[in-house]
Amino acid sequence: ESEMLDLARPECLRLLASTNFGRIAINGSTAPVIRPVNYVFDVPSQSVIFRSGLGSKLHALIKSATAAFEIDGTDPTSRLGWSVIILGVTEEVTSASEVRRLEGIGVEPWAPGVKAYWVRIRANTVSGRRIVMVGNGISDYRQ
Repeated sequence: ESEMLDLARPECLRLLASTNFGRIAINGSTAPVIRPVNYVFDVPSQSVIFRSGLGSKLHALIKSATAAFEIDGTDPTSRLGWSVIILGVTEEVTSASEVRRLEGIGVEPWAPGVKAYWVRIRANTVSGRRIVMVGNGISDYRQ
């Protein structure tokens, strides 16, 4: 038997910091846009940081000013898993000192091409849920 547990903000932030691949969702001009990105969770700014090239994704992000960002982990065999969603303000990072700092946190884009733009999504609202096994009053807490 399984149950759904809500995750507290500290656990959500720990999960955000433990992985480097997620999905960003923004409002496009005609429909929502969802894109996979590799990222780093920047603890000092409480933000998801990723790099982008010049193009529609970046422009839509900056224009929309808000975005949702989702990460998850699953175990299909046991049917367990978790997800974390942040909702926050998006901004292009343009300050030279902040870009220098971010260059040291390890954001390495997977997609080919020049990724000269830094984008931040501040984790204003954070929520998470985990499906756990329940047996004999004990929850199986897996990541």
